[in-house]
Amino acid sequence: MSVLFYKRPDYVAKVPGPMNLTQCQIYVERTQKHRRAIPPELSFENVIQNRALPPCALQDFMDYLVYVSHDAENLQFWLWLQDYTRRFYAAPRSEQVLSPPWYQVEAPQPFGNDPNQQIPLPPSEMKRPGVNTYVVDFDKTEAPMSPTNFDKQSFLSGTTGHTKASAADSVADANAQMGLKWQAFSVQPFRSEINRVISHYLAPNSPRELNLSHRNRAAVLHALQHTTHPSALSLVKDMVEATLRGQSHPNFIRWSICNGNKPRVLFVRNSGIAHVVMAVILGVLLCLTHLPRWWRFFVFPLFFIGFDIGVAAYKGLCVIIHTNHHRALRPWEQFDDGASVSSFDRAADDEANISTDDVFSMTSRSRKGVSMETFGTSNSYSHELWVERYAKKPLMQKIFAKSIWVQDETIRILQDKIVMQSHIWAVLISLPLTAIFVALPRGNII
Repeated sequence: MSVLFYKRPDYVAKVPGPMNLTQCQIYVERTQKHRRAIPPELSFENVIQNRALPPCALQDFMDYLVYVSHDAENLQFWLWLQDYTRRFYAAPRSEQVLSPPWYQVEAPQPFGNDPNQQIPLPPSEMKRPGVNTYVVDFDKTEAPMSPTNFDKQSFLSGTTGHTKASAADSVADANAQMGLKWQAFSVQPFRSEINRVISHYLAPNSPRELNLSHRNRAAVLHALQHTTHPSALSLVKDMVEATLRGQSHPNFIRWSICNGNKPRVLFVRNSGIAHVVMAVILGVLLCLTHLPRWWRFFVFPLFFIGFDIGVAAYKGLCVIIHTNHHRALRPWEQFDDGASVSSFDRAADDEANISTDDVFSMTSRSRKGVSMETFGTSNSYSHELWVERYAKKPLMQKIFAKSIWVQDETIRILQDKIVMQSHIWAVLISLPLTAIFVALPRGNII
Protein backbone atom coordinates (compact mmCIF):
# COMPACT_ATOMS: atom_id res chain seq x y z
CA MET A 1 0.00 0.00 0.00
CA SER A 2 1.59 3.22 -1.12
CA VAL A 3 1.31 6.43 0.83
CA LEU A 4 -0.37 8.41 -1.95
CA PHE A 5 -2.98 5.83 -2.87
CA TYR A 6 -3.97 4.26 0.45
CA LYS A 7 -7.68 4.42 1.17
CA ARG A 8 -9.55 3.31 4.23
CA PRO A 9 -12.07 0.47 3.85
CA ASP A 10 -15.34 1.73 2.44
CA TYR A 11 -18.27 1.83 4.82
CA VAL A 12 -20.49 -1.21 4.29
CA ALA A 13 -24.12 -0.43 5.05
CA LYS A 14 -26.43 -3.01 6.54
CA VAL A 15 -28.89 -4.56 4.15
CA PRO A 16 -32.45 -4.04 5.43
CA GLY A 17 -34.37 -7.06 6.55
CA PRO A 18 -33.22 -10.37 8.05
CA MET A 19 -30.04 -12.12 7.02
CA ASN A 20 -30.33 -14.48 4.08
CA LEU A 21 -28.09 -16.37 1.68
CA THR A 22 -28.20 -13.69 -1.01
CA GLN A 23 -26.95 -11.03 1.39
CA CYS A 24 -24.22 -13.37 2.57
CA GLN A 25 -22.95 -13.71 -0.99
CA ILE A 26 -22.91 -9.92 -1.31
CA TYR A 27 -20.88 -9.63 1.88
CA VAL A 28 -18.42 -12.25 0.64
CA GLU A 29 -17.89 -10.29 -2.58
CA ARG A 30 -17.39 -7.08 -0.62
CA THR A 31 -14.78 -8.77 1.53
CA GLN A 32 -12.59 -9.21 -1.55
CA LYS A 33 -12.67 -5.45 -2.17
CA HIS A 34 -11.21 -4.68 1.25
CA ARG A 35 -8.08 -6.81 0.91
CA ARG A 36 -5.85 -3.89 -0.06
CA ALA A 37 -7.34 -1.56 2.53
CA ILE A 38 -6.96 -3.99 5.47
CA PRO A 39 -3.41 -5.25 6.14
CA PRO A 40 -2.93 -8.93 7.04
CA GLU A 41 -2.05 -7.93 10.60
CA LEU A 42 -5.60 -6.61 11.02
CA SER A 43 -7.36 -9.49 9.30
CA PHE A 44 -10.56 -10.96 10.67
CA GLU A 45 -8.69 -14.01 11.97
CA ASN A 46 -6.13 -11.93 13.86
CA VAL A 47 -8.79 -9.76 15.45
CA ILE A 48 -10.95 -12.73 16.44
CA GLN A 49 -7.95 -14.61 17.87
CA ASN A 50 -6.98 -11.46 19.80
CA ARG A 51 -3.61 -11.17 18.06
CA ALA A 52 -4.10 -7.48 17.31
CA LEU A 53 -3.46 -4.83 19.94
CA PRO A 54 -5.80 -2.01 20.98
CA PRO A 55 -7.65 -0.32 19.40
CA CYS A 56 -8.15 -3.49 17.30
CA ALA A 57 -8.23 -6.13 20.01
CA LEU A 58 -11.13 -8.55 20.37
CA GLN A 59 -12.61 -6.53 23.23
CA ASP A 60 -12.46 -3.40 21.07
CA PHE A 61 -14.28 -5.25 18.31
CA MET A 62 -16.96 -6.30 20.77
CA ASP A 63 -17.27 -2.75 22.12
CA TYR A 64 -17.70 -1.45 18.58
CA LEU A 65 -20.49 -3.92 17.89
CA VAL A 66 -22.22 -3.07 21.18
CA TYR A 67 -21.95 0.71 21.20
CA VAL A 68 -21.61 1.69 17.54
CA SER A 69 -22.91 -1.01 15.21
CA HIS A 70 -25.53 -2.44 17.62
CA ASP A 71 -25.23 -6.05 16.43
CA ALA A 72 -22.89 -7.64 18.97
CA GLU A 73 -25.06 -10.76 19.10
CA ASN A 74 -23.45 -11.95 15.86
CA LEU A 75 -19.96 -12.00 17.35
CA GLN A 76 -21.17 -13.39 20.68
CA PHE A 77 -22.92 -16.27 18.94
CA TRP A 78 -20.02 -16.90 16.56
CA LEU A 79 -17.47 -17.07 19.40
CA TRP A 80 -19.68 -19.45 21.30
CA LEU A 81 -20.16 -21.70 18.25
CA GLN A 82 -16.40 -21.89 17.66
CA ASP A 83 -15.85 -22.89 21.26
CA TYR A 84 -18.82 -25.26 21.24
CA THR A 85 -17.56 -27.04 18.13
CA ARG A 86 -14.21 -27.69 19.76
CA ARG A 87 -15.83 -29.04 22.91
CA PHE A 88 -18.28 -31.20 20.97
CA TYR A 89 -15.49 -32.96 19.09
CA ALA A 90 -13.63 -33.37 22.38
CA ALA A 91 -16.51 -35.43 23.74
CA PRO A 92 -16.25 -39.24 23.78
CA ARG A 93 -17.47 -40.89 20.62
CA SER A 94 -20.08 -42.77 22.60
CA GLU A 95 -21.74 -39.41 23.27
CA GLN A 96 -21.11 -37.92 19.84
CA VAL A 97 -22.97 -40.79 18.20
CA LEU A 98 -26.12 -39.68 20.04
CA SER A 99 -26.03 -36.43 18.05
CA PRO A 100 -25.24 -37.32 14.43
CA PRO A 101 -24.56 -34.66 11.79
CA TRP A 102 -27.59 -32.92 10.36
CA TYR A 103 -28.35 -32.89 6.64
CA GLN A 104 -31.41 -31.05 5.41
CA VAL A 105 -32.72 -32.91 2.36
CA GLU A 106 -35.08 -31.13 0.03
CA ALA A 107 -36.34 -31.74 -3.48
CA PRO A 108 -33.99 -30.19 -6.05
CA GLN A 109 -35.12 -26.66 -6.92
CA PRO A 110 -33.53 -23.81 -8.87
CA PHE A 111 -31.35 -21.90 -6.42
CA GLY A 112 -31.38 -18.15 -6.43
CA ASN A 113 -35.04 -17.26 -6.94
CA ASP A 114 -35.84 -17.17 -3.25
CA PRO A 115 -33.30 -15.29 -1.07
CA ASN A 116 -34.28 -17.47 1.91
CA GLN A 117 -34.06 -20.76 0.04
CA GLN A 118 -31.75 -23.30 1.62
CA ILE A 119 -29.16 -25.21 -0.34
CA PRO A 120 -30.25 -28.84 -0.72
CA LEU A 121 -28.04 -31.75 0.28
CA PRO A 122 -25.71 -32.91 -2.49
CA PRO A 123 -26.94 -36.15 -4.14
CA SER A 124 -23.78 -37.98 -3.07
CA GLU A 125 -24.80 -37.55 0.57
CA MET A 126 -28.44 -38.59 0.20
CA LYS A 127 -29.80 -41.96 1.20
CA ARG A 128 -33.45 -41.51 0.41
CA PRO A 129 -34.89 -38.36 -1.14
CA GLY A 130 -37.23 -36.46 1.09
CA VAL A 131 -36.03 -37.69 4.49
CA ASN A 132 -33.53 -36.44 7.01
CA THR A 133 -30.41 -38.54 6.72
CA TYR A 134 -28.15 -39.20 9.68
CA VAL A 135 -24.62 -40.23 8.76
CA VAL A 136 -21.82 -40.60 11.26
CA ASP A 137 -18.42 -40.81 9.60
CA PHE A 138 -15.76 -40.16 12.19
CA ASP A 139 -13.02 -40.37 9.59
CA LYS A 140 -14.35 -37.18 8.01
CA THR A 141 -15.08 -35.27 11.18
CA GLU A 142 -12.75 -32.86 12.85
CA ALA A 143 -10.01 -34.49 14.90
CA PRO A 144 -11.28 -34.57 18.49
CA MET A 145 -9.36 -33.10 21.36
CA SER A 146 -8.37 -35.03 24.41
CA PRO A 147 -11.43 -36.54 26.14
CA THR A 148 -10.10 -35.31 29.47
CA ASN A 149 -10.96 -31.76 28.40
CA PHE A 150 -14.60 -32.59 27.77
CA ASP A 151 -15.94 -31.69 31.20
CA LYS A 152 -13.78 -28.62 31.65
CA GLN A 153 -15.70 -25.38 31.87
CA SER A 154 -15.73 -23.27 28.72
CA PHE A 155 -14.17 -19.84 29.08
CA LEU A 156 -16.85 -18.41 26.81
CA SER A 157 -20.08 -20.06 27.84
CA GLY A 158 -19.25 -20.88 31.43
CA THR A 159 -21.04 -24.22 31.04
CA THR A 160 -20.22 -27.85 30.54
CA GLY A 161 -21.96 -30.54 28.56
CA HIS A 162 -23.93 -31.74 31.58
CA THR A 163 -25.50 -28.56 32.94
CA LYS A 164 -29.11 -28.71 33.97
CA ALA A 165 -31.73 -27.51 31.54
CA SER A 166 -32.80 -23.98 32.46
CA ALA A 167 -34.44 -22.79 29.25
CA ALA A 168 -36.74 -25.67 28.33
CA ASP A 169 -39.86 -23.52 28.53
CA SER A 170 -38.38 -20.88 26.22
CA VAL A 171 -37.37 -23.56 23.75
CA ALA A 172 -40.85 -25.07 23.82
CA ASP A 173 -42.39 -21.66 23.17
CA ALA A 174 -39.99 -20.99 20.32
CA ASN A 175 -40.75 -24.35 18.72
CA ALA A 176 -44.46 -23.73 19.10
CA GLN A 177 -44.19 -20.35 17.38
CA MET A 178 -42.35 -21.98 14.50
CA GLY A 179 -44.96 -24.75 14.24
CA LEU A 180 -42.70 -27.45 15.72
CA LYS A 181 -44.81 -29.44 18.17
CA TRP A 182 -42.65 -32.30 19.47
CA GLN A 183 -39.77 -32.07 21.93
CA ALA A 184 -36.06 -32.59 21.36
CA PHE A 185 -34.04 -35.59 22.47
CA SER A 186 -32.92 -34.83 26.03
CA VAL A 187 -30.30 -37.62 26.19
CA GLN A 188 -28.06 -35.96 23.64
CA PRO A 189 -24.85 -34.28 24.85
CA PHE A 190 -24.92 -30.53 25.45
CA ARG A 191 -28.72 -30.49 25.16
CA SER A 192 -29.13 -28.07 28.09
CA GLU A 193 -26.56 -25.72 26.59
CA ILE A 194 -28.29 -25.82 23.22
CA ASN A 195 -31.54 -24.96 24.98
CA ARG A 196 -29.87 -21.90 26.50
CA VAL A 197 -28.55 -20.86 23.08
CA ILE A 198 -32.04 -21.17 21.62
CA SER A 199 -33.54 -19.07 24.42
CA HIS A 200 -30.78 -16.41 24.06
CA TYR A 201 -30.24 -16.19 20.28
CA LEU A 202 -32.77 -18.14 18.24
CA ALA A 203 -36.14 -17.78 19.94
CA PRO A 204 -38.32 -14.85 18.86
CA ASN A 205 -37.89 -11.84 21.18
CA SER A 206 -34.92 -13.47 22.91
CA PRO A 207 -32.38 -11.19 24.69
CA ARG A 208 -29.80 -11.46 21.89
CA GLU A 209 -32.03 -12.48 19.03
CA LEU A 210 -30.23 -13.04 15.75
CA ASN A 211 -31.69 -11.30 12.70
CA LEU A 212 -33.04 -14.42 10.98
CA SER A 213 -35.96 -14.85 8.66
CA HIS A 214 -38.93 -16.93 9.80
CA ARG A 215 -38.04 -19.72 7.40
CA ASN A 216 -34.39 -19.95 8.41
CA ARG A 217 -35.26 -19.75 12.10
CA ALA A 218 -37.73 -22.61 11.74
CA ALA A 219 -35.17 -24.68 9.81
CA VAL A 220 -32.52 -24.25 12.50
CA LEU A 221 -34.91 -25.02 15.36
CA HIS A 222 -36.13 -28.07 13.48
CA ALA A 223 -32.55 -29.30 13.11
CA LEU A 224 -31.81 -28.70 16.79
CA GLN A 225 -34.81 -30.83 17.71
CA HIS A 226 -33.05 -33.79 16.14
CA THR A 227 -29.42 -33.26 17.08
CA THR A 228 -27.00 -31.10 19.03
CA HIS A 229 -24.28 -31.60 16.43
CA PRO A 230 -22.65 -28.30 15.30
CA SER A 231 -23.80 -29.00 11.74
CA ALA A 232 -27.35 -28.23 12.84
CA LEU A 233 -26.25 -24.61 13.18
CA SER A 234 -24.32 -24.45 9.92
CA LEU A 235 -26.94 -22.25 8.22
CA VAL A 236 -26.75 -19.64 10.98
CA LYS A 237 -22.97 -19.94 11.17
CA ASP A 238 -22.52 -19.19 7.47
CA MET A 239 -24.74 -16.12 7.58
CA VAL A 240 -23.27 -14.75 10.82
CA GLU A 241 -19.70 -15.31 9.67
CA ALA A 242 -20.35 -13.66 6.30
CA THR A 243 -21.84 -10.66 8.08
CA LEU A 244 -18.91 -10.39 10.47
CA ARG A 245 -16.29 -10.74 7.74
CA GLY A 246 -17.93 -8.67 5.03
CA GLN A 247 -19.70 -5.95 6.97
CA SER A 248 -18.74 -5.68 10.65
CA HIS A 249 -14.98 -6.23 10.38
CA PRO A 250 -14.27 -3.70 7.55
CA ASN A 251 -16.40 -1.10 9.30
CA PHE A 252 -14.57 -1.79 12.56
CA ILE A 253 -11.15 -1.29 10.98
CA ARG A 254 -12.36 1.91 9.31
CA TRP A 255 -13.61 3.13 12.69
CA SER A 256 -10.44 2.09 14.53
CA ILE A 257 -8.22 4.13 12.23
CA CYS A 258 -9.92 7.32 13.45
CA ASN A 259 -8.12 8.75 16.46
CA GLY A 260 -10.65 11.41 17.42
CA ASN A 261 -14.15 11.27 18.80
CA LYS A 262 -16.99 12.92 16.91
CA PRO A 263 -16.92 16.28 18.77
CA ARG A 264 -13.16 16.61 18.32
CA VAL A 265 -13.24 15.70 14.63
CA LEU A 266 -16.00 18.23 13.97
CA PHE A 267 -14.07 20.86 15.91
CA VAL A 268 -10.88 20.22 13.94
CA ARG A 269 -12.77 20.17 10.65
CA ASN A 270 -14.38 23.53 11.40
CA SER A 271 -10.97 24.86 12.46
CA GLY A 272 -9.61 23.88 9.06
CA ILE A 273 -12.44 25.71 7.33
CA ALA A 274 -11.79 28.76 9.51
CA HIS A 275 -8.11 28.81 8.54
CA VAL A 276 -8.98 28.66 4.85
CA VAL A 277 -11.50 31.51 5.23
CA MET A 278 -8.92 33.60 7.10
CA ALA A 279 -6.37 32.93 4.34
CA VAL A 280 -8.82 34.16 1.70
CA ILE A 281 -9.67 37.28 3.72
CA LEU A 282 -5.99 38.03 4.34
CA GLY A 283 -5.19 37.54 0.65
CA VAL A 284 -7.96 39.90 -0.44
CA LEU A 285 -6.87 42.58 2.03
CA LEU A 286 -3.25 42.34 0.92
CA CYS A 287 -4.34 42.67 -2.71
CA LEU A 288 -6.15 45.91 -1.85
CA THR A 289 -3.11 47.52 -0.15
CA HIS A 290 -0.04 49.32 -1.47
CA LEU A 291 2.22 46.61 -0.02
CA PRO A 292 4.43 44.59 -2.39
CA ARG A 293 2.79 41.45 -3.65
CA TRP A 294 5.39 39.24 -1.93
CA TRP A 295 3.58 39.94 1.34
CA ARG A 296 0.82 37.75 -0.02
CA PHE A 297 2.97 34.66 0.55
CA PHE A 298 1.77 34.84 4.16
CA VAL A 299 -1.51 33.30 3.03
CA PHE A 300 0.30 30.02 2.31
CA PRO A 301 0.71 28.94 5.98
CA LEU A 302 -2.97 29.58 6.64
CA PHE A 303 -3.99 27.66 3.52
CA PHE A 304 -1.65 24.79 4.39
CA ILE A 305 -2.83 24.47 8.00
CA GLY A 306 -6.47 24.70 6.98
CA PHE A 307 -6.33 22.07 4.26
CA ASP A 308 -3.95 19.86 6.23
CA ILE A 309 -6.10 19.48 9.33
CA GLY A 310 -9.29 19.61 7.26
CA VAL A 311 -8.38 16.69 4.98
CA ALA A 312 -7.17 14.62 7.94
CA ALA A 313 -10.34 15.41 9.91
CA TYR A 314 -12.44 14.39 6.92
CA LYS A 315 -10.91 10.93 7.38
CA GLY A 316 -11.47 10.93 11.14
CA LEU A 317 -7.96 11.94 12.23
CA CYS A 318 -6.81 14.78 14.43
CA VAL A 319 -3.30 15.79 13.36
CA ILE A 320 -2.53 17.31 16.77
CA ILE A 321 -2.96 14.17 18.88
CA HIS A 322 -1.51 12.07 16.07
CA THR A 323 1.88 13.68 16.64
CA ASN A 324 2.17 11.45 19.74
CA HIS A 325 0.30 8.53 18.13
CA HIS A 326 -2.55 8.97 20.58
CA ARG A 327 -6.28 8.56 20.22
CA ALA A 328 -9.14 10.09 22.15
CA LEU A 329 -10.88 7.84 24.64
CA ARG A 330 -14.25 6.52 23.58
CA PRO A 331 -17.22 7.75 25.65
CA TRP A 332 -17.63 4.37 27.40
CA GLU A 333 -13.92 4.31 28.24
CA GLN A 334 -14.02 7.63 30.06
CA PHE A 335 -16.13 6.45 32.98
CA ASP A 336 -16.22 3.45 35.27
CA ASP A 337 -19.60 1.94 36.08
CA GLY A 338 -18.32 0.81 39.46
CA ALA A 339 -18.36 2.60 42.78
CA SER A 340 -14.90 4.03 42.22
CA VAL A 341 -15.96 6.20 39.31
CA SER A 342 -15.83 9.50 41.18
CA SER A 343 -12.43 8.92 42.74
CA PHE A 344 -10.99 7.69 39.46
CA ASP A 345 -12.21 10.74 37.56
CA ARG A 346 -10.92 13.12 40.21
CA ALA A 347 -7.51 11.47 40.10
CA ALA A 348 -7.38 11.69 36.33
CA ASP A 349 -8.80 15.17 35.85
CA ASP A 350 -5.38 16.76 36.25
CA GLU A 351 -3.80 14.48 33.65
CA ALA A 352 -3.77 15.24 29.93
CA ASN A 353 -3.45 11.54 29.19
CA ILE A 354 -3.91 8.36 31.17
CA SER A 355 -2.02 5.11 31.11
CA THR A 356 -2.96 1.99 29.20
CA ASP A 357 -3.28 -0.04 32.40
CA ASP A 358 -5.84 2.43 33.75
CA VAL A 359 -7.98 2.10 30.64
CA PHE A 360 -7.87 -1.70 30.66
CA SER A 361 -8.81 -1.89 34.33
CA MET A 362 -11.59 0.60 33.68
CA THR A 363 -13.11 -1.16 30.69
CA SER A 364 -12.76 -4.61 32.26
CA ARG A 365 -14.90 -3.45 35.18
CA SER A 366 -17.57 -1.96 32.94
CA ARG A 367 -18.46 -3.98 29.82
CA LYS A 368 -15.99 -6.83 29.48
CA GLY A 369 -17.74 -9.03 32.02
CA VAL A 370 -21.04 -8.64 30.16
CA SER A 371 -20.40 -8.38 26.44
CA MET A 372 -17.89 -11.25 26.31
CA GLU A 373 -20.24 -13.67 28.04
CA THR A 374 -22.27 -16.00 25.85
CA PHE A 375 -25.29 -16.07 28.11
CA GLY A 376 -26.29 -12.77 29.61
CA THR A 377 -28.59 -9.83 29.30
CA SER A 378 -29.35 -7.97 26.11
CA ASN A 379 -26.74 -5.73 24.54
CA SER A 380 -28.64 -2.57 25.41
CA TYR A 381 -26.43 -0.06 27.20
CA SER A 382 -28.88 2.75 27.96
CA HIS A 383 -28.83 1.76 31.64
CA GLU A 384 -25.05 2.11 31.99
CA LEU A 385 -23.87 4.99 34.15
CA TRP A 386 -21.53 6.46 31.54
CA VAL A 387 -24.42 7.31 29.21
CA GLU A 388 -25.93 9.89 31.54
CA ARG A 389 -22.57 11.16 32.74
CA TYR A 390 -21.29 11.66 29.21
CA ALA A 391 -24.48 13.47 28.17
CA LYS A 392 -23.94 15.96 31.02
CA LYS A 393 -20.28 16.49 30.17
CA PRO A 394 -19.50 20.00 28.82
CA LEU A 395 -18.81 20.26 25.12
CA MET A 396 -15.25 21.49 25.56
CA GLN A 397 -14.43 18.51 27.76
CA LYS A 398 -15.82 16.21 25.07
CA ILE A 399 -13.67 17.92 22.45
CA PHE A 400 -10.50 17.82 24.51
CA ALA A 401 -11.08 14.41 26.03
CA LYS A 402 -8.23 12.44 27.52
CA SER A 403 -6.16 10.43 25.07
CA ILE A 404 -4.27 7.16 25.14
CA TRP A 405 -1.41 5.74 23.12
CA VAL A 406 -2.29 3.65 20.05
CA GLN A 407 -0.65 0.31 20.79
CA ASP A 408 -1.16 -1.47 17.49
CA GLU A 409 1.74 -0.67 15.17
CA THR A 410 -0.25 -1.41 12.02
CA ILE A 411 -2.88 1.16 12.96
CA ARG A 412 -0.14 3.71 13.62
CA ILE A 413 1.32 3.04 10.16
CA LEU A 414 -2.07 3.49 8.49
CA GLN A 415 -2.61 6.73 10.38
CA ASP A 416 0.83 7.91 9.28
CA LYS A 417 -0.14 7.25 5.67
CA ILE A 418 -3.36 9.23 5.99
CA VAL A 419 -1.64 12.16 7.71
CA MET A 420 1.08 12.14 5.05
CA GLN A 421 -1.64 12.24 2.40
CA SER A 422 -3.19 15.24 4.12
CA HIS A 423 0.21 17.01 4.08
CA ILE A 424 0.64 16.34 0.37
CA TRP A 425 -2.90 17.41 -0.52
CA ALA A 426 -2.46 20.58 1.56
CA VAL A 427 0.69 21.50 -0.39
CA LEU A 428 -0.87 20.69 -3.77
CA ILE A 429 -3.93 22.85 -3.04
CA SER A 430 -2.22 25.69 -1.16
CA LEU A 431 0.50 26.41 -3.75
CA PRO A 432 -1.85 27.25 -6.66
CA LEU A 433 -4.11 29.34 -4.43
CA THR A 434 -1.15 31.28 -3.10
CA ALA A 435 0.19 31.78 -6.63
CA ILE A 436 -3.17 33.22 -7.69
CA PHE A 437 -3.11 35.80 -4.90
CA VAL A 438 0.53 36.69 -5.66
CA ALA A 439 -0.25 37.17 -9.35
CA LEU A 440 -3.16 39.54 -8.77
CA PRO A 441 -2.35 43.26 -9.32
CA ARG A 442 -2.29 45.67 -6.41
CA GLY A 443 -5.51 47.49 -5.72
CA ASN A 444 -3.89 50.53 -4.06
CA ILE A 445 -7.09 51.12 -2.12
CA ILE A 446 -5.91 50.67 1.46
